[in-house]
Amino acid sequence: MSEGLPTYRLYAIKYASREAKRSDHFIGGDARDERMDMDYFIWIAVGAGRKIVIDTGFSAAVAERRKRKLLRCPIESLRLIGIEPSAVSDVIHTHLHYDHAGNTDLLPQATFHLQQSELAFATGADMRFRYFAAGYEADDIANLVRLNFARRLKLYDGPFTFAPGMEVDVAPGHSVGLQYLRIHTERGWITLAGDVASFFENVSRQRPFVAAVDIAQMLRSYEKVRATVPSLDYLIPGHDTLVTESYPPASDELAGIVVRLDLPPLRAIPDRPVR
Repeated sequence: MSEGLPTYRLYAIKYASREAKRSDHFIGGDARDERMDMDYFIWIAVGAGRKIVIDTGFSAAVAERRKRKLLRCPIESLRLIGIEPSAVSDVIHTHLHYDHAGNTDLLPQATFHLQQSELAFATGADMRFRYFAAGYEADDIANLVRLNFARRLKLYDGPFTFAPGMEVDVAPGHSVGLQYLRIHTERGWITLAGDVASFFENVSRQRPFVAAVDIAQMLRSYEKVRATVPSLDYLIPGHDTLVTESYPPASDELAGIVVRLDLPPLRAIPDRPVR
């Protein structure tokens, strides 16, 4: 039931980008090896007296080492929508890959929210395998452990309601403890899939992304998040350039930088058939 629930404004801030081709993103490559760039985002939900940051991006040092184009510091960019980093009280980490879990030291008052299984994996025995470890930054993981010791990390075991109008569930595959959110807005419930689906095509064509801990589970998770929305206009993937291109900017000055996801897209998101 949605009656009486608060509504949230939902922003995506584009903080980095990567030039790539289609074959870089899908297991098995792609017959149409055209350019298919990646955008990197953090998200912010504002409403009911709350300002909730979802993921924290990566730093300039990580961008240089991993050869990613950092456009702006994701945490400093909160000021673009009138939010002081020191005033952020809560951060929901979808997962702990390097592009989602850096910069935690720039949010000194925040409590961080994460699945216990995600932290256990990132500190566990499988980090000896380069394939898995490559997705994480050791310093980011160590910082989360320190936050736990400082009582600023809340760990969960499965789905939970973070606040009225904001529900969190688990859809592993890309990572072990990958979370996604359902957020109530004026246009209805939005599913912020994050990296459950990096691109709309992961869901619409059931094309598995190249980074996976469990491919079968990843495909099931695509089905799970797709079932939460009436169309892809209500689903937000983690890295698709169509998000920046399709949603209205927060202001004319922020075009191409900050978009409003609580407003309808300016054009329908294509729901490509499975083939």
